[in-house]
Amino acid sequence: MATETKLRFGTLGAGFWANYQLAAWSEAGGAECVAIYNRTRAKAESLAGKFGIPSVYDNAERLLETERLDFVDIITDVETHPKFVLMAIERGIPAICQKPMAPTFSVAQEMVEASRTQKVPFFIHENWRWQRPIQELKQVLTSGMIGQPFRARIRMVSGFKVFENQPFLAELERFILTDMGSHVLDVARFLFGEAESVYCQSAKVHESIKGEDVATVIMPMGPSRTTVTVEMGYPGNYAEHDRFPETYIVVEGSKGTLELGPDYWIRVTTAEGTHAKRTPPPRYAWADPRYDLVHASIVPCNVDLLAGIRGERPAQTTGEDNLKTTRLVFAAYDSAERNAVVRL
Repeated sequence: MATETKLRFGTLGAGFWANYQLAAWSEAGGAECVAIYNRTRAKAESLAGKFGIPSVYDNAERLLETERLDFVDIITDVETHPKFVLMAIERGIPAICQKPMAPTFSVAQEMVEASRTQKVPFFIHENWRWQRPIQELKQVLTSGMIGQPFRARIRMVSGFKVFENQPFLAELERFILTDMGSHVLDVARFLFGEAESVYCQSAKVHESIKGEDVATVIMPMGPSRTTVTVEMGYPGNYAEHDRFPETYIVVEGSKGTLELGPDYWIRVTTAEGTHAKRTPPPRYAWADPRYDLVHASIVPCNVDLLAGIRGERPAQTTGEDNLKTTRLVFAAYDSAERNAVVRL
């Protein structure tokens, strides 16, 4: 049997998440990083040595011009996403970009339009929906066991000291809705469909940070207009069941209820009783124990993106798809600022 040729990719960025993204690519297989860029060359050299990456650059344009690439993985701050994505698309190189896609919705639209016009694939590395417990919950929901969902609550609220290992988050003028909202609002879409409207309230609990660190979003979603409440935040207080970075979900349906609770337990309650199943993520030696649920989800996300790049099947988190999530994020900001329902 012939061995499938690995796709060659370049990495832009050598910060906190690049280490885990590169490890996940190695785990997923099917692709090899042949070049890495970072504006601080020493950081790129450090990761290149760790992962056996042959070429190091401190100029992104030179990397894209010099290397023969099948795609580029962009793992930089959001302000640089448009520049690097367009730089790749202009050269006909498929681009994967971290979330949030762009600093504004209009810029995100321009990025997606460039991909569409140039016919160059563009993807967002949105891994939250790829967590094993959330994938399992989706299967139960799709099975119809609890009937038609009419109300749901998605909660990702934690006392985890996120600003200690990612201090740049404290400097963001807009924080929780772009950082965590990009994830959990995407999960809401993944589970229930598109939103009809958005109503949001936000707050800043940590006085020392610039942006908001708590938000609550209410949306009627999907054909059945399921009322979905999404709660997110790093308020710094501690709840009994705070198990960062677990997302808790409760769905009420016409025939029963579905719950994803602490320690990865999924419970389905119908007229026949309650069925419980624990759905822990796989464990990887390279994952940070504090983030292992999230880090494990990078692997199936990368597998899906790779299949999309190869043309084997449509990837889930294309730029086109994630534009709908990005729209929710900025609609939520608009709603909170105006204290009004925003129709979509």
